[in-house]
Amino acid sequence: MIQSDTVRNTINFVLFQVGWFICVLYPGLSAAGFVVLLVAFHLAFISRHRLAELQFIGAGAVLGGLLDGIWFQTGILDDGTGSVELTPVWLVGIWAIFMTTLSHSLSWISSRAWLPFVCAPVAGPFAYWSASKLGAVELPDLTLSLLALAAGWLVVFPALLYLRKVLYPELAR
Repeated sequence: MIQSDTVRNTINFVLFQVGWFICVLYPGLSAAGFVVLLVAFHLAFISRHRLAELQFIGAGAVLGGLLDGIWFQTGILDDGTGSVELTPVWLVGIWAIFMTTLSHSLSWISSRAWLPFVCAPVAGPFAYWSASKLGAVELPDLTLSLLALAAGWLVVFPALLYLRKVLYPELAR
């Protein structure tokens, strides 16, 4: 395991960015497989509490995947085919790699109680909008989609941080 918090957080941030771009630029099963490798690297070299963090990553990937599934089913998101029945595996992969940041490179966001409520409704929709500009997803009605994404992130992001604090307190340090 890497000892320096700064180095671990920097690598964590870079791994997330690489994982996000791979998933968005090459959406599919192979991108999700690449994310599995990134998460394995994260657990081996960055995580200090591997089992707890793996459980947290899994919980967040499931919750995020369910939320994205709702957005696909309600027309907030589209993959261009209009026939998504389950959340695409590469999007679940993005949730998994994103979850690694909550105890590392994005842990600072928990430093102020109000910060997640300000950052999430902006940063979350921005990620989907960026993915839409790169062709990975579509936002059929831009305004409605961004507002729905903002509302969803306003709820899910603080909820994930709360889940980490309550169920996995060793990750919140």
